[in-house]
Amino acid sequence: MWLNIHSQSHGFFFSSFSLFSHTPSSSSFFFLSTSVRMRCVIGEKRLVEDESPVPIHIVTLASQLPVEFLEPSPQSELVIGFDCEGVDLCRKGTLCIMQLAFPDAVYLVDAIEGGEELIKACKPALESSYITKVIHDCKRDSEALFFQFDIKLNNVVDTQIAYSLIEDQEGRKRLRDDYISFVGLLADPRYCGISYVEKEEVRDLLRQDPKFWTHRPLSELMVRAAADDVRFLLYIYHQMMEKLNERSLWYLAVRGALYCRCFCVNSNNFADWPSLPSIPDSLNADGNGPEEEILSVLDVPPGKMGRVIGKRGATILLIKASCK
Repeated sequence: MWLNIHSQSHGFFFSSFSLFSHTPSSSSFFFLSTSVRMRCVIGEKRLVEDESPVPIHIVTLASQLPVEFLEPSPQSELVIGFDCEGVDLCRKGTLCIMQLAFPDAVYLVDAIEGGEELIKACKPALESSYITKVIHDCKRDSEALFFQFDIKLNNVVDTQIAYSLIEDQEGRKRLRDDYISFVGLLADPRYCGISYVEKEEVRDLLRQDPKFWTHRPLSELMVRAAADDVRFLLYIYHQMMEKLNERSLWYLAVRGALYCRCFCVNSNNFADWPSLPSIPDSLNADGNGPEEEILSVLDVPPGKMGRVIGKRGATILLIKASCK
């Protein structure tokens, strides 16, 4: 089945923390502190971290989350870093941890211990237009939330999309399907300039034990790895917002909305999802408004992928050509 979706389309401080060392103070509350100072290179600037700790809260009850997150309001709009960890994270996988990065703390929402009730308590925030969720590659996270918890992830800033838009905006040539990885984004000196070597260690563990994220209690490595996937997102977000022009910001909003629903195919053509962002009048004023965005999704029945790929990939290449 083909599905075509058409569109017509914040203060922060850089907290101090380390990818390498931390000291747990209890089973549900951690401090990560810098035993070795890391340097974050931004153009000609170098930000050197202090040694003050950053609290990491392991959440098993909704009451442990900030009220302004649980009860979204236009009077207290938020921008948070967001990510999910799980086993085969998609519609049929298992969501194990949901990470929320605030400017002054990181919350690890434990879906294994807290269960469906805890994740459902986060539904208003995840669907709210008053809370911006900064995430790197939102597609599978959104799919898992939708099919497992009936949550329609909304108002995301996808840093993978933003990176591509900035590259295009600044005239850098890249392959059309060349998307930056999170490790690559962290390493880019324009945004962070940090080597995330521990990510490969976690990947090795996941290859050895695909159920790594289901184990409880959470180990020090699990806490550190989960927090590391979100702790820099707010800083990167602000670096990117300074670079994006009005047109790119519109594309970012629209593509983020489309990517959130691209694996969430349903029978009502997304009628119950939030409307896609409309094109600002200022972009249409000169008669050179943005092009219409179309997301094409091919729903492949189980066991039929061979037909889609075709001999030597001929069919899939034709599909890609038709989407241009």
